[in-house]
Amino acid sequence: MGCGFLLYCKGRCPRPPPPLLPFRQSPYSKDVVLARPPIFRLRRPSLLRGILMALSALAATLRLAGFPAPDAPHPSNWQILAVLLAAAAMAETFRCMGSKWNFYHAGLLILLYSELMILTLTLFLWLYP
Repeated sequence: MGCGFLLYCKGRCPRPPPPLLPFRQSPYSKDVVLARPPIFRLRRPSLLRGILMALSALAATLRLAGFPAPDAPHPSNWQILAVLLAAAAMAETFRCMGSKWNFYHAGLLILLYSELMILTLTLFLWLYP
């Protein structure tokens, strides 16, 4: 009995063929390691991760400053976390830069300028009122 790959070993392989799975059995087991989405791979640069970090820093600083309330904004000591998150978002976006100039590089520069504006706004809402 061969291994089931008749084109490669022509039936002379000593291994038995792989067992057939029943209709409802899952092909995955607890021993299978599934790949993580690219946003969770911290060693590789991710543009989506930088954008999400910058937008979450903006939302957090607006909420901590009391934005939806009609009265004057107020500073909070917790806004330092939003400032650090905005700075980390800029660093993450900068990691995506290449050395060769192209339109992707130009788009990253525009994105870095917008993240610089978010960082400036978070610093302003943290320090000024």
